[in-house]
Amino acid sequence: MNRVGLVGLGAMGLGIAKTLRRAGYQLGVLDVRADAAQAFASDGGHACASLAELGAKSDIVISVVVNAAQTESVLFAAEGVAAAMKAGSVFVMCSTVDPNISVGFEKRLAELGILYIDAPISGGAAKAASGEMTMMTSASAQAYAKADDVLNAMAGKVYRLGDKAGAGSKVKVINQLLAGVHIAAAAEAMALGLREGVDAHALYEVITHSAGNSWMFENRMAHVLAANYTPLSAVDIFVKDLGLVLDMARASKFPLPLSSTAHQMFMQASTAGFAKEDDSAVIKIFPGIELPKKAP
Repeated sequence: MNRVGLVGLGAMGLGIAKTLRRAGYQLGVLDVRADAAQAFASDGGHACASLAELGAKSDIVISVVVNAAQTESVLFAAEGVAAAMKAGSVFVMCSTVDPNISVGFEKRLAELGILYIDAPISGGAAKAASGEMTMMTSASAQAYAKADDVLNAMAGKVYRLGDKAGAGSKVKVINQLLAGVHIAAAAEAMALGLREGVDAHALYEVITHSAGNSWMFENRMAHVLAANYTPLSAVDIFVKDLGLVLDMARASKFPLPLSSTAHQMFMQASTAGFAKEDDSAVIKIFPGIELPKKAP
């Protein structure tokens, strides 16, 4: 088996790491929280002391960090993985980033003889942990040949969308357009119901069994009903991701009126103090509604 290293043990990264461990891979892991890496390794695997150690010990490095800036640091910081990885090894980039940035990562790694897979992920923490998440990938045939078994162990669906970086990130950005708009629309609908005095639980039951339902309404409005805004995906994630959507469209002067409105809603929620709460907290921007409270 390929030696695999994984950077980033957040909600998605930890699930992926557990999935790969179940599949028999002996993982090296690293997180900014050393205790998180040690906790994972206590049940199998190795907590690496540095990015350089992880890069040197891995044939395939999987990065599951928040954004492009963190990915840049993982790769090219003074003690980053790129300088330590061997020629012919593979870097799998799972973050949601500007597609042009992903293209740039591929080019810079190619100069070092390192293969690159543009591989954003979707499905949430539960699907990452069960190995059922979706990967939107694009890469060279050589990169796929070396990492195919690992990708298939990580995800239930691995879509091959092109033979070089960029296409995977473009499809993920479009997915995030829909996800962000759907969350914003779900919050607006629930807020209207609350304003009109409709029983929130009854509204949820009816909508989730009717044509107006969406995966995001069903998933995120359950958080609202439980008054649980512990972040699985935070408000600021959609400030970032819908910003990427708008940046991509702006480059070709393509209008996105719904995305623009949803982005403003998440921006409003962020500046109102809900930046680090679950993205369903966007419902808190609506005036004159009484939100469900946690059971005592």
